[in-house]
Amino acid sequence: MTSYTRSGPLVEGEWVRLTDPKGRRHNVQLVPGKEFSTKKGQLRHDDMLGQPEGIVIHSSMDHPYQVFRPLLFEYVVSMPRGAAIIYPKDAAQITVQADVYPGARVVEAGAGSGALTSYLLRAIGPTGTLGSYEVREEFADNVLRNVHEVSGTDLPGWTLTVGDVRSCVTETEIDRLILDMVDPWSCIPLAAERLTPGGIVCAYVATTTQLSRFVETVREHGGFTEPRAWETLEREWHLEGLAVRPQHSMNGHTAFLVTARRMAPGHHSMGTSRRPAPGAYGPDYTGPRPFGHEAS
Repeated sequence: MTSYTRSGPLVEGEWVRLTDPKGRRHNVQLVPGKEFSTKKGQLRHDDMLGQPEGIVIHSSMDHPYQVFRPLLFEYVVSMPRGAAIIYPKDAAQITVQADVYPGARVVEAGAGSGALTSYLLRAIGPTGTLGSYEVREEFADNVLRNVHEVSGTDLPGWTLTVGDVRSCVTETEIDRLILDMVDPWSCIPLAAERLTPGGIVCAYVATTTQLSRFVETVREHGGFTEPRAWETLEREWHLEGLAVRPQHSMNGHTAFLVTARRMAPGHHSMGTSRRPAPGAYGPDYTGPRPFGHEAS
């Protein structure tokens, strides 16, 4: 059991999240006899071990800290990383909008630092399977450590492969394909071959040029529904009596998300009935074109 799946008294090896009155936070792994140093004094691990969540302890300088197990979204933003992580607001959109369900057969290409991997493992549950592919060995090592820290080591439904998903994928029937890579459009042939009818391909891209190239490649293939693209912006609010207002800072653009569903064999997308904007596919456009709309 890990800090993210259990309740009851705090035990050795678990992570806790310490928060002071100013909102400063620290993630600490509990070790008997050890102390954690802050600018406000020392905190004894033994004062937390065996206690329930939600207690308040005091440092050697009598500064208070509340103690909880970190929620998964709180842990992933501070986990050790090599590659950038997929932030919680995007991971939530992926698991919901790509409809990742218990028992699903999922493949992710580009495991990053293991943040999305941890969410996907929760979503598929003990009956699902997740194949994670990462081209860089040093990133894969980090993924392995982070996922084991969050989800434990008993994960029979999870495999982590160091290699290019386009050349070494072993899964033959995939319900959900998640692409976090520089050129996700290059995986459209893989998606067409391995996704089950009705299955979903979801791409996570940072720039508008990547977004356009992926969407138009999906359209060009013709074997997927019309792609849907969006981004999510997150803004917290300041709440204090009558002073209720948006926070001055916010989580703005992190990435675009795109989803499309696999058509049944022999069936092609209906596309869209609306006319493209003037010049959208004009003489200056040299990219992929929607299925059945060759350049004139």
